Amino acid sequence: MRTIFSSAIYLSAVIFTAGLVASASPSVQAARPNILLFTADDLHAESLGVYGGKPADLTPNLDAFAAEGLLFRNAHVNAAICAPCRAIIATGRYSHRSGAMGFMPAREDVPDIVTTLKAAGYHTGILGKVGHSTPKKSMHWDYHFDQKDLGNGRNPDLYYQRSRTFLDECQAAKKPFYFMVNSHDPHRPYCNPNNLTKGAAMPSRVYAPDEVDVPGFLPDLPGVREELATYLNSTRRLDDTFGKVMQALKESGQADNTLVLFITDNGIAVPFAKCNTWFHSTHSPLLVRWPGIVKPGTHDDEHFVSVVDFFPTFMDVTGVQDPDGLDGRSFLPLLKGQTQDNRTHVFTQIDSKAGGASVPMRCVQNKDFGYIYNPFSDGEYWYRNNNEGKTMAAMNEAAETDPAIQARVDLFRYRVPEELYDLKHDPDCLVNLVDDPAHAETLSQLQDELVAQMKKTDDPMLAAFLNRNDRAKVDAVMLATYGPKKNERPKNNVRPKNNQRPRPRQTNKQK
Repeated sequence: MRTIFSSAIYLSAVIFTAGLVASASPSVQAARPNILLFTADDLHAESLGVYGGKPADLTPNLDAFAAEGLLFRNAHVNAAICAPCRAIIATGRYSHRSGAMGFMPAREDVPDIVTTLKAAGYHTGILGKVGHSTPKKSMHWDYHFDQKDLGNGRNPDLYYQRSRTFLDECQAAKKPFYFMVNSHDPHRPYCNPNNLTKGAAMPSRVYAPDEVDVPGFLPDLPGVREELATYLNSTRRLDDTFGKVMQALKESGQADNTLVLFITDNGIAVPFAKCNTWFHSTHSPLLVRWPGIVKPGTHDDEHFVSVVDFFPTFMDVTGVQDPDGLDGRSFLPLLKGQTQDNRTHVFTQIDSKAGGASVPMRCVQNKDFGYIYNPFSDGEYWYRNNNEGKTMAAMNEAAETDPAIQARVDLFRYRVPEELYDLKHDPDCLVNLVDDPAHAETLSQLQDELVAQMKKTDDPMLAAFLNRNDRAKVDAVMLATYGPKKNERPKNNVRPKNNQRPRPRQTNKQK
């Protein structure tokens, strides 16, 4: 049974059910477990060596950290865009339940994790991505430094220095801490050693295009390799930063009483990943270390967890009473090596993106299949995001002579209303099975699960889904929810006359 800190506190991170009166000494107060949440920015989960990434030496600090704790295979973010994802972490609610349906604030009546932990006596700090991680005006961190004070968010030594200062503050105050450390790597602009971003540090190693392992959802083109080599540079610098923050934690003497988690806020910033709901859009590394609680060198290959679960988990870990209205569920039992029922799937979504355009997507995934509903897709809406770069430029050029790549570009731009993928055999989501009779039962089952979730969370897109075969009704729901469409097709971009709407079944493997 959890205890409320106004009446009791926990003696240690190990004994979760033993309470002490609130007048306990500061040294006992400081024995409460600390939490350090480290996030990468736009990291492809499979870049990490422990997730099979290549080249194998890309993330030595993270790989070593993984050996000290628990690695989750089925972890996801619930919204694959920076600000919406971080709002879900802060509020423990899906985007449409907090009001943060894109780059807009959460409602002030929605509880947040920082205010809740501060009221329980925790010292709170954040490095980087402060605005994106603070979805409410009333949510105030005790200690905060943003991008410009961290070498554009890309300087490991500055992260180390700011971390040491925060950890020293916590010791001086004799308070436990909640510390959110957000690297701005490997977010664009990627690290080009010949044109280093002002304030940024050089990574401990740089990479060449021939060292790139092109993800299967992208074509293997010279321009793609060139850009992804600079992404690898940024990823190595992320690993450098993580190593320096862990060094600061170790030197502070507080590592043994600190729960440390590592995630990304969304997938890599290229087409078919970030700002969408495909598997590699939301799949996140999740590495967890907690000495004495989490068994080192372990894997969880079965349970699905997502960032909406972080708030209730952190409440469970610290013994603070959950506020009302959380959508997630504590996975503390999994950290202790136990099992949990009903962790077989995850729900993910997009509402609006940077620039304000609304491109709602809803997805349910389990270990075998993923189903996506795209209410914005009407055969004419031209989708874009700000994560396309040289990779999309290379695809556009190749598409002029390669019909398979042209089909991929068309699918990215126009989408289809419904998508079904065999994630066990096609995690790159290249073959849409939504019209395949052999998968009709699977399709129906996933649709039912999505409807149940939409009803449970009062999702405004439920009415669109239930009327998905009536375009006028879908458009009416979208207008009422998001306002007028903002089609972002460039004025000089004219769809070729022979360019038909992408067929639901796509077979576009190009390596």
